Amino acid sequence: MPALVATRFNPDFKAKYQAMIPLSPIAIEIVRRIDAPLDLERPINGKTPDERRAVCQMLSKPFVEELQLYMREQRAKLARGHDLDKAIDYIIKRWDTFTLFLDDGRVCLSNNTAERALRGIALGRKSWMFCDSDRGGHLSALSLCVAIRARLTARSRVNCVDGSC
Repeated sequence: MPALVATRFNPDFKAKYQAMIPLSPIAIEIVRRIDAPLDLERPINGKTPDERRAVCQMLSKPFVEELQLYMREQRAKLARGHDLDKAIDYIIKRWDTFTLFLDDGRVCLSNNTAERALRGIALGRKSWMFCDSDRGGHLSALSLCVAIRARLTARSRVNCVDGSC
C-alpha cells in the first residue's frame, strides 16, 4: 500500500509522469492555428460590432478556413477513438458555434469576459453548501443577484459620470 500512495498521490511522481507524456505535433499545430485569430482579435476588442465583423471577415476568416481543412485532413489520418480524434470531432461538430464570431461582431472568440463574470458565483458556491435548506439556497441566490446588480449599476454610473454613457 505505501508504494501505491508514494506513486499515485505523490506530487513529484505526478509531475514526472506528466512530463513523460509526449505532446502530439498535430495538437500543437492546431493550437498554433487557433492562436492566429485570437492574436488578430485582441486589437479589435472594444470596437463596434460592425467594425469587429469586418475585421474578422477580412483577417480571421482565412485562418479559420485553413484550420478546418487542416483538422479534417489530420482527423482522417488518426485512429478512430484516439483522444485527438475525439477532440477534433468535438470542435468539427460545433463548427458553426465556433465560427459565429466571424458573422456576428458582438461575439468574441475568447470567453474571458464570461469567465470573469462567473468567477464570483464559482467562488461563492461552496458557501451555499451550508444553507441547510431550499429556502436558505434561494436566499443565497437572491443575495448574489442583488450583489451582482449593485456591481453592474455602480459600473454604469461610473461610465455615465465619465461621460461615456
